[in-house]
Amino acid sequence: MSHKVFIDGEAGTTGLQIRDRLEGRDDIDLIRIDHALRKDADARRACFEAADIAILCLPDDAAREAVAMTAGLSVRLIDASTAHRVSPGWVYGFPELTPEARQQTAAARYVANPGCYATGSIAMIRPLVDAGLIAPEEAVSINAVSGYTGGGNALIGEYEAGTAPDAFLYALAQSHKHIPEIMALTGLGVQPVFAPSVGNFAQGMAVSLPLHLGGRRTLSSLHTALAERYAGAEFVRVREAEEVGARVDPTALNGTNMLDISVHGDDAAGCAVVVAVLDNLGKGASGAAVQNLNIMLGIDEGAGL
Repeated sequence: MSHKVFIDGEAGTTGLQIRDRLEGRDDIDLIRIDHALRKDADARRACFEAADIAILCLPDDAAREAVAMTAGLSVRLIDASTAHRVSPGWVYGFPELTPEARQQTAAARYVANPGCYATGSIAMIRPLVDAGLIAPEEAVSINAVSGYTGGGNALIGEYEAGTAPDAFLYALAQSHKHIPEIMALTGLGVQPVFAPSVGNFAQGMAVSLPLHLGGRRTLSSLHTALAERYAGAEFVRVREAEEVGARVDPTALNGTNMLDISVHGDDAAGCAVVVAVLDNLGKGASGAAVQNLNIMLGIDEGAGL
């Protein structure tokens, strides 16, 4: 059986990578829109009407308009924008998040694809909050570095033209668009200090969570809580620090839908750093969308990944 899928906004970075993962699959029939009609409301609505599932790869306002456009249609939606990640009626599309998350995604009409930084942050923090190793009222900080493709076409153009710096920090006013979903999905009651940065590489991401140790919180207990949460997960691995090595490479998982988590530090010093590595265009965007699509269609979760 072939499932009909429409990518609204397939010309963007995320849309192109989703298309690349779906093209050639005999179980997917991609509905295409003429490039000249990609902003024509009637043409787009016809594509939505013909699709079983549509994936929105649009700016936030355009994604909201697309959802309104599908009113009265039976099409199910995956939204890759920020617009609906904390909206009522939308399932957050991180199927490894909780024991119930995969079933919720499978049954949902509306699925919000997680943000890239948020994927790494939530993957580390939520299991530790659930295990009582991070208190909801604890003030934590999150540091991250991403490849420049996460910044959209304008930033990609700067790097390709050689006019961007080798690295820079940004969003230090603590209003980054991923903070609301991090707050909503981790169980934290205090906004974390978030310091993202961009490096001179196209894809890849490392997100780090510094923690002081003490009491029940040891390197071993952190690792155990994470390993137990993701036991059996196809796309999330909890690795030993020795296996990862002294240098964490944010590009190590490029081209995959994997997310690796490791715990580093020293019990005697009382300090730890939990690190998540993923491809910001893989598990952080396009790969996650395809994984959610597969789950919603009731087929092999790893198809095309």
